[in-house]
Amino acid sequence: QVQLVESGGGLVQPGGSLRLSCAASGRIFSIYVMGWYRQAPGKQRELVARMTSGGSTSYADSVKGRFTISRDNAKNTVYLEMNSLKPEDTAVYSCNVELVATMNSPRYVYWGQGTQVTVSS
Repeated sequence: QVQLVESGGGLVQPGGSLRLSCAASGRIFSIYVMGWYRQAPGKQRELVARMTSGGSTSYADSVKGRFTISRDNAKNTVYLEMNSLKPEDTAVYSCNVELVATMNSPRYVYWGQGTQVTVSS
C-alpha cells in the first residue's frame, strides 16, 4: 500500500507564492514519474507539471516561467513552487505518482487527496 500526503495549499493574494509538497510512503521499490494536476470548478483536470526520475520536466503552457517542479528522491517527495499566482490558478491541486512496489510489480499510478489553492484579493 502506498500513501501520498500533500501539504502547502491555502489562500494567497494575486502575485503571491505558495509551495506544495507531496510525500509518498509505503511499499515503494522505484518511483518513475511525479507530478501535479489541478482541477478548477466546472473544468476538467489538467496537468500542471511532471518530472521523471531522470529529471526531465514538462509544464502546462499557462504556468511556464511561474511554477517550478522539483523532487527529493531520497524522501520520495515532489514539490511545486508556485510564484506570481493568478486568480485563474485557483483549483484543487493533486499529486500523481507512478511507481512500482517491488522489482517485479507493474507500474501503478497513485493520487493524493488534493489540496485547495485559492488566489484572491
